Order: sequence, then C-alpha cells, then structure tokens
Amino acid sequence: MKRIASRIPKPRRGQDHYRWLRSDGSPNFSDKIYRVEGELEVIASKPAVRIPLTAPIMKAVEEMAKGYRGLIVSQRDKLDGILLATHVVNYLGGGPLYRIIERKHGYSIYSALGKEAVESIYEKNVITAGSRDRIYDVLHKMVVYNVGFLPVVDSEGGVVGVITEHDLVKVLSGLYESGVEASKIMSRPVITISSESSLKNAMEKMVATGFRRLPVVKDEAVVGILTVVDVIRYYGSHEVFKKCTSGDIREANSISVRDVMRENAVTAYPDTDVSELVRLMEANNVSSVLIVDESGVLQGIVTERDILYAITMPK
Repeated sequence: MKRIASRIPKPRRGQDHYRWLRSDGSPNFSDKIYRVEGELEVIASKPAVRIPLTAPIMKAVEEMAKGYRGLIVSQRDKLDGILLATHVVNYLGGGPLYRIIERKHGYSIYSALGKEAVESIYEKNVITAGSRDRIYDVLHKMVVYNVGFLPVVDSEGGVVGVITEHDLVKVLSGLYESGVEASKIMSRPVITISSESSLKNAMEKMVATGFRRLPVVKDEAVVGILTVVDVIRYYGSHEVFKKCTSGDIREANSISVRDVMRENAVTAYPDTDVSELVRLMEANNVSSVLIVDESGVLQGIVTERDILYAITMPK
C-alpha cells in the first residue's frame, strides 16, 4: 500500500498574519518589546510533555486531553518534531490525514487509535527557539513563520520547555496601556458552526480554515464554543467509546456539535477594554473571548494572538 504523506499544510489565517508585518515583510513591533528582559528558559512552560514516535495515537490523545495543546515528539532525547491538537483533528476526520483511517483501518476507531503510531501524523519541520533567546526573538518567529507553539532547545539541542502565545500574554500583559476597545483588535468576520452540525463537519471546517476555535451559534446568537481541545477531550477521555457502539469512527463523528461544545463561552461587548479581556482569559483559563452585542449576536473574536497584537504594536 502506498504510504500517505504526513506533511500537513500550514493553516490559513487570512489577514491576521499580515497586519503584523511591514511592507518589507519584517515584524512591526513597539520599541518597548525590545526592552523586555528574561530568557526563554525561565519563562517557558515546563516540563515539555514528550511522546515517542512509536507511541499509538491513542496515547498521545490521552496526554493532550490533560490540557496540552501540543506534545514534543522525541525518540532517544532527540527532538524529532511536534504533535499538535490540530494534527490529531486532521487525522480523526478533519483533513487529508483521515484517509489513513479510511484506507488502512477501514474506519475502525480501535485500530485507528490503538495501532497507528504518532510518526504517521506528526510535524517534522519544526521552528524552534533557543533557551537564551529574548522575547522579541520568539515574537519574530511566531509572526514570520505564523506559528504559536515553539519547542525551546538548549545549546546541545535538548528540549527544555515550550513557549506559546499563552505564555507570552502572561509575560507581556503588564506592558499593556489601557484605552483600546475590543472592537479595535477583534478578528472578523468569524467562522462559526451551527449547534446542529455534526462533529465531522466542525473538524473539517477547523482544518480548512486553520482556526482552532469555532463559536457555536443558533439563530445568530452565541450558544457555545467548540475548540480543538474539546475534540481532543471527547476522544482522550474515552467518552467517544460510549457514543460509538459500532466501533466505526464515522458513528463517533456523527454526533452533533452541541454534544461536545462548551456552553459557557466567555463573552464581552465591543467597547470592553483589552485589559478586561486579558483578565477574563486568565480568570476563566481560556484563550479567546467572543465579542457580542446586547442581543448576544456575535460581532467578532479576540484571541491571545489579538491580545499580543494590541500589546506589541506601535501606537
């Protein structure tokens, strides 16, 4: 059988990526960012959770379900790559990696999760940060390469942690000067999903658009949010096996979005100050806030990347 390529296309973020860049393609940061002290080895999330190349995908999903957006793929202490929640969603039904399940496992959920190894779906070409890099070095890489999860490596190539947009928001939030409203930085229009849509449809939309979060709407009003982490928890908590009595992954993915989504999405109004959005994210341990009007109709979304934009861009 011909091996299916495991290279995953870079997600598309539309205009989000380009608003950070000057006309020459270089990032446009405020001068204050270059004065921020601290090496990455100190602020990186630790320990970096590792998974071997040969581990079954089910093992990786169970680890991610504990709250990890990504895992370090490492065999014999060597950085081989990373496995992100988006890669798993691609495999489980959202994108071209699903063909592995179709052709090799005949849609068997047990075979697809228990027999297929991480090496079939992980990302090999990884952008890394050095343990002695500064904050602006990481921001530069995130903007130029359009990534939000970087392994942090020491001088010998050993992984000492990972750095994400969430980590940077925590470190840089003190630099923010109030006075900017959510409406000025929110992303819009927002890709949404109906609460009655199937999980399969939602995963396909996530992979096609490159968005890890889909606000869930009913009659134009926000009723919840579905993220890649919610999909991972559905599988990693083994809840999926209660829904899939036939053992066919198509049955597992046929459930409606409302059965997997989180109902209590964090929301705010367009005139909410960005400092309050940061507080809401920290208090609720979320990475985004949905911006709604007084009728609950979605106006936009502010993610950690949008917060970083507000903090780092020149006034």
